[in-house]
Amino acid sequence: MEYNFREIEKKWQKRWVENKTYQVTEDETKQKYYVLNMFPYPSGAGLHVGHPLGYIASDIYARYKRLQGFNVLNPMGYDAYGLPAEQYAIQTGQHPAITTVNNINRYREQLDKIGFSFDWNREIRTCDPEYYHWTQWAFQKMFNSYYCNDEKQARPIEELTEAFAKYGNEGLNAACSEELRFTADEWNAMSEKEQQEVLMNYRIAYLGETMVNWCPQLGTVLANDEVVDGVSERGGFPVVQKKMRQWCLRVSAYAQRLLDGLDTIDWTESLKETQKNWIGRSEGAEIQFKVKDSDLEFTIFTTRADTMFGVTFMVLAPESELVAQVTTPEQKDDVDAYLERTKKRTERERISDRSVTGVFSGSYAVNPFTGEAVPIWISDYVLAGYGTGAIMAVPAHDSRDYAFAKHFGLPIVPLVEGCDVSEESFDAKEGIVCNSPKNNTEPYCDLNLNGLTIKEAIATTKKYVKEHNLGRVKVNFRLRDAIFSRQRYWGEPFPVYYKDGMPYMIDESCLPLELPEVAKFLPTETGEPPLGHATKWAWDTANKCVVDNNKIDNITVFPLELNTMPGFAGSSAYYLRYMDPRNHTALVDKKVDEYWRNVDLYVGGTEHATGHLIYSRFWNKFLYDLGISAVEEPFQKLVNQGMIQGRSNFVYRIKDTNTFVSLNLKDQYDTTPLHVDVNIVSNDVLDTEAFKAWRPEYETAEFILEDGKYICGWAVEKMSKSMFNVVNPDMIVEKYGADTLRMYEMFLGPVEQSKPWDTNGIDGVHRFIKKFWSLFYDRNDNYLVTDEPANKEELKSLHKLIKKVTGDIEQFSYNTSISAFMICVNELFAMKCSKKEILNRLTVTLAPFAPHVCEELWETLGNTGSVCDAQWPAYNEEYLVENTVNYTISFNGKARFNMEFPADAASDAIQETVLADERSIKWIDGKNIVKVIVVPKKIVNIVIK
Repeated sequence: MEYNFREIEKKWQKRWVENKTYQVTEDETKQKYYVLNMFPYPSGAGLHVGHPLGYIASDIYARYKRLQGFNVLNPMGYDAYGLPAEQYAIQTGQHPAITTVNNINRYREQLDKIGFSFDWNREIRTCDPEYYHWTQWAFQKMFNSYYCNDEKQARPIEELTEAFAKYGNEGLNAACSEELRFTADEWNAMSEKEQQEVLMNYRIAYLGETMVNWCPQLGTVLANDEVVDGVSERGGFPVVQKKMRQWCLRVSAYAQRLLDGLDTIDWTESLKETQKNWIGRSEGAEIQFKVKDSDLEFTIFTTRADTMFGVTFMVLAPESELVAQVTTPEQKDDVDAYLERTKKRTERERISDRSVTGVFSGSYAVNPFTGEAVPIWISDYVLAGYGTGAIMAVPAHDSRDYAFAKHFGLPIVPLVEGCDVSEESFDAKEGIVCNSPKNNTEPYCDLNLNGLTIKEAIATTKKYVKEHNLGRVKVNFRLRDAIFSRQRYWGEPFPVYYKDGMPYMIDESCLPLELPEVAKFLPTETGEPPLGHATKWAWDTANKCVVDNNKIDNITVFPLELNTMPGFAGSSAYYLRYMDPRNHTALVDKKVDEYWRNVDLYVGGTEHATGHLIYSRFWNKFLYDLGISAVEEPFQKLVNQGMIQGRSNFVYRIKDTNTFVSLNLKDQYDTTPLHVDVNIVSNDVLDTEAFKAWRPEYETAEFILEDGKYICGWAVEKMSKSMFNVVNPDMIVEKYGADTLRMYEMFLGPVEQSKPWDTNGIDGVHRFIKKFWSLFYDRNDNYLVTDEPANKEELKSLHKLIKKVTGDIEQFSYNTSISAFMICVNELFAMKCSKKEILNRLTVTLAPFAPHVCEELWETLGNTGSVCDAQWPAYNEEYLVENTVNYTISFNGKARFNMEFPADAASDAIQETVLADERSIKWIDGKNIVKVIVVPKKIVNIVIK
């Protein structure tokens, strides 16, 4: 029986569906294991061979855990909202829902062909109202909560309204946008709108004024990672910084818990470090500076208050409200021009770009430690969102301040004895303090740090600041609140209506609030988001339903929110919904959540380290505070798969001709290299007829060949359509089979590393599966399997494999597992082993990697049920014990021949046998033996003279 992979794969994919092989339910008799992939955005291009890499890796692990007896949850769905579908709708008029469904159907078709063990019964789509019902629900819960710093958890907002009515906000320790002070009488005297504005200062989901990346042509706010070199990643449109009133999530309130949680999860140290840096915890002090000749004061945050004596200028972020207040009339034109230039740069660009730019405001601040007036500058290396948006500059001991001072000719005052700041700043972490205050100057305050160590100076200054009310000691975080509004159509609608300009939530019982139909997907002529085109987008509070806009009376009918939620909204709690996807009354049933708890293995790319992985951890911690999620951390173990890069091919056209010269002859001509479709190239040999048919301009192409072939050049590049190096997995499956694709992707290299796709090596993996098949059937289709007992060598080969693969799967070292399979099958083939005792366990061991062929052969072996429900074989160390050892016999350190000895042979017996061997006699002939060295289980070296 020939290995007909097409028939086998079709047969088993059909049977898995019919038998509901991969459907899973809670089972208290089994230990659970939850495997999850970062779900895909279904693009129009479909999958290329790089996309399934992580899915295959996680699928192998899911199948392995199932074979170990675990109840495995392995779901899949689609992150279905996104800008590409909306842009396509703008260009073609086709509704994004139609585009998205078409794309999903294409993805599903491709995924099914690869043989994943996904429980498709649990499929979710973020654009499905049944799903985003719970995204809207969570948003409402955040709106109706505040974060209590004392209890370190989210609490109902009603607690604040009750407390404010009795005590004002005295003694309140809650996360907020700005510090407020008011009494109970003042609160009670406020109007409803004024009270709502105060509460907005504390809500976890709140409306706030923030600087955003605004793209006028796309008509929406973009995240930092959607902007490259000042233009949108999609479309290349200009992006400017703009202050807008946006929905935000108070992620910053959870900063310390996000930091602490990293110690409880099994992630790589590099990824944890990335998150720690993004969260950016720093301890320091907030200090007040007065503006000279003015009543103005402003606050700066510094981690090194001990360096105050070295402050020679101040710097404000361009977005700071102080800029307008401190800019003098003489400097206004220069400042305005500078602000206009900085609008075009994202925060990420400003952080990474080390070039020096800035403008003087015309005003001065008074240093509270020295009394000196120091100039106030404006520069984009200071960010409004971190600290207070204002810094004190100590150029002697900070590299960016130093570069700024050198560029603009500002003073540099060293504060550490013996440090040299003539060429660069000095990292002042150790040393003895000086110039604090300067010698021969009259002290402005009674603080003197001279002669102290840096450590002593830091502690002394913190204490002084606190005692003299110059500021307060504070912990600061770089982590910002998440902007949660997008000015686009294709996203989750906010369940929000506006009364007197303030947001109110629609009744929870009325969720989901479904996305309305619109005539156009562009912003309106007046600049409103696309939902501004909706004619039926108002909320009737009396009848609790959506009504036509012409019924708005601002008494019982009010306008609904026109923004939609961002892409990360739908992916922030999807792991919980997979547990209970058809529950109409809750995000997840309490009992179900208690069973699955959290994700045991999460697989996805490192590009999500500071986006999705921060937001979803925050979202889960909030739900944990509400008692919805049973575990505070959503993803216990995280594996980042690398990227499969493209292996591009090139043809070389002789300039001003339509003649193409082969690679090794191109240096004889003046040529232009051109990308060619890799799908018409095999082992770097071009199919010239297919090339001529590929594009009209190549129909008359001529070729200069070498040895009758056209050899293409190649390079490793990003896999993309523009480089014609995209390899469609459907083509690989059609030509070699899904099992070959699965194994080859794992064989390319370690899961977490990036590696180039090279179809040249796929034949070897396909030959391996055919060789595995040949242990069961010969070339004449004769069934070879026997019931004979296995011998020691056969058992040794099998158990060596089981031990190796078991260890490798746990470490995700799949590439070395596949090498071990090849070695084992070669050994068994050489031994002509077709014994059922061996093949049964070999088939189970290979099943996670190549499920289709293993299902077929498992059935052939006479087993009932799916190989998925077999038992993972245990290895027996007894079979791995070596009975004999191969010794290298050397003379004066040069290896001459080898001899086998029993593993427990004594050194004396080994020496005696070696010296008596006729080959030894030949090498010793006529010489004296100086000594014989026996290295146990390795070599025998005879020193002769």
